[in-house]
Amino acid sequence: MTDELIQDARERMKGAVDSLDHDLAGYRTGRASTALVDRLVVDYYGVPTPLNQMATLAAPEPRMITIRPWDQRSLPSIEKAIVGSGIGITPSNDGQLIRLPIPPLSAERREDLVKIAHRRAEEARVAVRNVRRDVLHDCDQLDLPEDEHHRVKERVQQLTDSFVKEIEAHHDRKVAEIREV
Repeated sequence: MTDELIQDARERMKGAVDSLDHDLAGYRTGRASTALVDRLVVDYYGVPTPLNQMATLAAPEPRMITIRPWDQRSLPSIEKAIVGSGIGITPSNDGQLIRLPIPPLSAERREDLVKIAHRRAEEARVAVRNVRRDVLHDCDQLDLPEDEHHRVKERVQQLTDSFVKEIEAHHDRKVAEIREV
């Protein structure tokens, strides 16, 4: 039973790290990354559809993202979604392909992104600690011998520490990428 608790904690903590990774990938750093537009939702014939399910996304150059929709009639809808998303990039459309030129970031915008990354990393750390709290609470509800209870607490704490270090590594890597000129 305790192994199941530990495995559940591991999966939930990994989910928090994966969510952080996915969110950080979508932050514009002055370098082209399809993750910037990957999760954009486009109104496609009245149905909200993720952009990655209706077009091919690519980053052929360090400062350019290209979007090639499978249905050319969806180009205006995709452009509208990009403009309305607030990512601060103006799309250019040649009738076949949408190009998103990634402008360099200002120092002020870089610092704003660093603050957002700090906040998002803290939310991930809190999520990992909440998992720890939940697992320890569930462990308290079980009728375990004291030494087994102590062993579970130690394993959960070790797991928490390792995932918090992983969150820090992801955060530090993204902050370095944001501050890179």
